[in-house]
Amino acid sequence: MFEQTRPKSSFHSALAILELVYHSIVRDVRKAHGNAIMSILVNMLQAAIFVLAFYFMFQILGLRRSAVRGDFLLYIMSGIFLFLTHTKTLGAVVGSDGPASPMMQHAPMNTIISILSAAVGALYIQTLSLFAILFIYDVVFTDITIEDPISAYGCLLIAWFSGMAIGVVLLSVKPWFPRFVGIFSTVYQRANMVASGKMFLANSLPGYMLAMFDWNPLFHAIDQCRGFVFINYFPRYSSVSYPIYVSLALIMIGLMGEFYTRRHASISWNARR
Repeated sequence: MFEQTRPKSSFHSALAILELVYHSIVRDVRKAHGNAIMSILVNMLQAAIFVLAFYFMFQILGLRRSAVRGDFLLYIMSGIFLFLTHTKTLGAVVGSDGPASPMMQHAPMNTIISILSAAVGALYIQTLSLFAILFIYDVVFTDITIEDPISAYGCLLIAWFSGMAIGVVLLSVKPWFPRFVGIFSTVYQRANMVASGKMFLANSLPGYMLAMFDWNPLFHAIDQCRGFVFINYFPRYSSVSYPIYVSLALIMIGLMGEFYTRRHASISWNARR
């Protein structure tokens, strides 16, 4: 009964890790609702509300003329989906189980699996919501055409990866400064309502305004995504490589910080604070 079973090969070890990640993803998906389908439906409803809110805002403020030529709702959705994927992933990673969590007392579990399952779970829900909403819009309302759907989805993966990278950095700092991380995470997500660039095109911005947004990896991902979605838009002031390099640097910093925090973490931290 007390015998500890160990993987006999690297392949067996990889399968054990994948199984653990799978069960952790299921647990994360069911956090919001006991029924996984209801979790997806709630996320779809939130995305639809975002799209409708921005659609009416563009209509009222007369900003529709600044959009790219093509399907206007597709223009809005190309920004909303990447924004939601980025912010939801960041929030999921920051809210994942840390080194002092009771889940870490189970031997196979560790913080890397917790981070990975939270990030993949967020991507899973956002991807299903994306395809479901696009399918309903195409079947019920009007035919849509995406110029390069694979590259456009690649930009969504970039937005997801950058959200995970920033979330890992904040998660490594969270045990030391929990209040600061909570406030910073909220401010960052709210600031990205404008700083992500989902409401305008980078090509239409003057130089002094472009400098206010081009630091943001999500801004580059959204602008490049619209270049792949619409045939008549060619992004000139954004880059695909910039958010990838920034995300790789941030995730390396975050993993180093998480490793240091894991070695010094204590369950009594919560009692002291």
